[in-house]
Amino acid sequence: MLTEIEKRIIAEIQGDIPVTERPYLKIAERLKISEEQLIERLKELCHKGIIRRFGATLRHQKSGFEANAMAAWVVDEDRIMEVGRKMASFEEVSHCYRRNPTDGWPFNLYTMVHAKNEDACRRIVRKMAEQTATKKYTLLFSRRELKKTSMEYFTSEQNS
Repeated sequence: MLTEIEKRIIAEIQGDIPVTERPYLKIAERLKISEEQLIERLKELCHKGIIRRFGATLRHQKSGFEANAMAAWVVDEDRIMEVGRKMASFEEVSHCYRRNPTDGWPFNLYTMVHAKNEDACRRIVRKMAEQTATKKYTLLFSRRELKKTSMEYFTSEQNS
């Protein structure tokens, strides 16, 4: 069971975190607790497995990127960590993850690449392929964004 303050904390961190030198201070002020109390509660929630990760959502169109592509790669399983780390190190890559291949779809590593245009995406992916000696891949370009929201488990309105 979560306490009321834990529910309020979760409700606060589900949305945008303030872009400031001390974002947790701003959140703590809204919750009417100290920054230290907030950080300690967050650590506890992480330790208990209630919070598994903090993530960031890149709004690529607002940041000047006109194109993005999901590159799906076929990588030998014994190289997946090495190749995944190398690909994830490219500054144009916002996501890199492994999935199980299926019949008719052999791809097991995925990278989301953001660039100024589709040609730039292709150049970046070719460079990634060269630097990792990975030959088999396909590119899936985004054509329209249909949804970009995260799950909300508790809302501020529920806790008012």
